[in-house]
Amino acid sequence: MRKKTDQEESNYTEQELAEQTTAMEEDTIEEVSELEENRLKAEEYYNHMQRLKAEFDNYRKRTQKEKEEIAKYGSERIIVSLLPVLDNLERAIESSQKNKDFQSLSQGVEMIRRQFTKALEDEGLSPIETVGTEFNPNVHEALLREASDKEENIILAELQKGYYLKDKVIRPSQVKVSS
Repeated sequence: MRKKTDQEESNYTEQELAEQTTAMEEDTIEEVSELEENRLKAEEYYNHMQRLKAEFDNYRKRTQKEKEEIAKYGSERIIVSLLPVLDNLERAIESSQKNKDFQSLSQGVEMIRRQFTKALEDEGLSPIETVGTEFNPNVHEALLREASDKEENIILAELQKGYYLKDKVIRPSQVKVSS
């Protein structure tokens, strides 16, 4: 086997160096291309995030406006259902001034009370059971205690009616309880 001369060795090294340089340039081009792809992807994600942020801001503003509308006109439905009651009450007052028949006035007021109660029941109002039931501090307020032949903590009398609105106590019943 023949020994390589210094000239051949340096040529070979230059050739290898050129190949390595070419390989490194190709790697660099691939890396630059990959970096460009990643930059475009990041830009796309950023733009998408900006659109989502704008959509969320619009959603938040819209729901806030809807809440304000609900608060402003939330009682409209119940007021509309109570207007006929008000009309009938005004008619009863007008009639009582012309006609002094107490019996007719009493019947008219009772009809108006039933109409009023029906309108409130339609909105979810219901009375709390009291007389004869066991005292419950969650729905009853004991104003008086009285000795009785009944068991202890049984409601003897209702002093003021209490109400539920759907399943929430909006006013507890004021009661007299046995001791």
